[in-house]
Amino acid sequence: MVESLDVIIVDDDPAICEIIAIMIKLFYTWGQVYAFSKTEEAVAFCRKQKSSVAIFVLDVFLGDETGFGFLEAIVDKYPLAYQDTIIITGNISDDVVNMCIASNITYLVEKPIRPYTLQLAVRAIVAKYIKFAKKILKDPVLAESVKSF
Repeated sequence: MVESLDVIIVDDDPAICEIIAIMIKLFYTWGQVYAFSKTEEAVAFCRKQKSSVAIFVLDVFLGDETGFGFLEAIVDKYPLAYQDTIIITGNISDDVVNMCIASNITYLVEKPIRPYTLQLAVRAIVAKYIKFAKKILKDPVLAESVKSF
């Protein structure tokens, strides 16, 4: 059973990565916030975690990689990764929008990031899990079936 809902930030610019982490830490109380500027370190971190749910805040372009490539590397560990991702980019284009749509990613935020935009996207993902937790509390049969995972 998941005890917290962590946020994992991946941006190849360490300064932007830190700024995003600070923005999120100002309002986020449902788990830890982890920031990575190296994709391979983020993938290794995710693969070692017990939890299979997290919120991902990913830059579209991560050096030689992409945020979509990162998700592909961890989706077997985090089955809802695409739905729980916020893509950030300094250059929204039709290609980026189409990739988000094709990947079932519904949160796309343009840099420079406005704090309220990021907060609303994170809270929308959190709300999904809070709603599910309330269902589990009200339905013992559902709770028992979830407990077996």
